[in-house]
Amino acid sequence: MFRCVALVLCLIATPPAAAPEAYRLDAESSTVGFTYDFGQGGNRGTMPVKSADIRLDLRDVGASQVDVTLDATGARAGFFFATQAMKGPEVLDTARFPEITFRSTAISGTLQAATVSGDLTVRGVTRPVTLQAGLYRLRGRDPASRDRLTVLLTGQIDRRDFGADGFANYVGDMIGLRIIAHIEK
Repeated sequence: MFRCVALVLCLIATPPAAAPEAYRLDAESSTVGFTYDFGQGGNRGTMPVKSADIRLDLRDVGASQVDVTLDATGARAGFFFATQAMKGPEVLDTARFPEITFRSTAISGTLQAATVSGDLTVRGVTRPVTLQAGLYRLRGRDPASRDRLTVLLTGQIDRRDFGADGFANYVGDMIGLRIIAHIEK
């Protein structure tokens, strides 16, 4: 009898597991940046976020989920001719595929050094990708505050995996990603 009472008291005293909390992306101050080799040098571009569904569990990173849609039609590749070529049918084909999506399938690690695996869809082609992530508080904020955070995601993809292989004589295959997302509860 005593064991049953002790077990019930333990179950009651155990705090419930935290569930993932919704965070809103501040699209105006966030950047989705990419790099690519063009000729003999590197170049940079950006792409706006159309929507984001971010649910973070700060106690159990693995329970977190991310679902992001980018506006490929608003992408900029550093200069006018590169932007036009990137949006054209040989690369992103934004007339037929105006969005790029990413949906996480697994998140592991810690808040400062996480691995985010998911499905990336470009040009209607979905492939698994893995990104490195870190979650940070804004400088000067209370260390206990988790209402406003910054997420840094980095990685690279091979554009050929998605059929975005146009202009191969001028543009490198690997696309570097550096995403800075400002989020708030």
